[in-house]
Amino acid sequence: MTTRKIPEISRPEKVLFPDDGITKAGLADYYRTVARRMLPHLRDRPLMLERLPDGIDGHGFMQKDVPDYFPDWVHRVELPKEDGTVTYPIADDTATLVYLAGQACVTPHRFLSRADRPHHPDRMVFDLDPPGDDFTPVREAALGLHGLLDELELPSLVMTTGSRGLHVVVALDRRDDFDGVRAFARAVADALVAREPDRFTTEARKKARGDRLYLDVQRNAYAQTAVAPYAVRARPGAPVAAPLAWEDVDDPALDARRWTLRDADALLDRDPWHNPPRPRSLGRARTLLDALTA
Repeated sequence: MTTRKIPEISRPEKVLFPDDGITKAGLADYYRTVARRMLPHLRDRPLMLERLPDGIDGHGFMQKDVPDYFPDWVHRVELPKEDGTVTYPIADDTATLVYLAGQACVTPHRFLSRADRPHHPDRMVFDLDPPGDDFTPVREAALGLHGLLDELELPSLVMTTGSRGLHVVVALDRRDDFDGVRAFARAVADALVAREPDRFTTEARKKARGDRLYLDVQRNAYAQTAVAPYAVRARPGAPVAAPLAWEDVDDPALDARRWTLRDADALLDRDPWHNPPRPRSLGRARTLLDALTA
């Protein structure tokens, strides 16, 4: 495979994170540094780009359709939507990651499916945000899900979102479509709620949740996205969505913004997802879940 030349960044001195002095060049340098670890989580996946051309204090926007001025070498995929199609960008090399940073794309958000079978996810995600300022319920929910998924013989990974919470991720073999995966994820969440109904909920209405943590499975849908591992978030300090080891979640000091753009070298020294579990079918897991909830 030919290595593409890294593009030059226009206006590299443009400050994107005013409180931290992080420029567009600094963002691009970060993505270039972590590319070898990040790209396996992006290749072949349609992206939604969170762009902030005036920095994180200015007006930003989410972009799906590839603009006409993007160079031809940025890979694209055209996928259906309700009233037409969308042409999404795909980042499958370092040059594309750096180019997107040069376009003030602070955060790439990825599909949970690949471009060749967009309706069949190879990732199932549980999104866990705290109901208040205390991060402890997030850690407890993640550990509870981890234990339950182990009972269902579904190995799981965990990551900070760099924003408010954690994502628990399961690799799938793409046999099920999104409707099937989301229904299963909801059934898993309901099973955890049944074990601890005073702490967790699947109630979509905020008023009905009270102080309970919401187990959110709504990202498991066609054309929905989740923040990519190692992506920078548009928040002061430039926190990063960082893969974790499960023992990290035991640490009471953990929070969603534990790692930042300035920790690039430390992030590369760690590799908690170095031996990822093989993708699983949900067939056996459904049988086990039915037995647990009977």
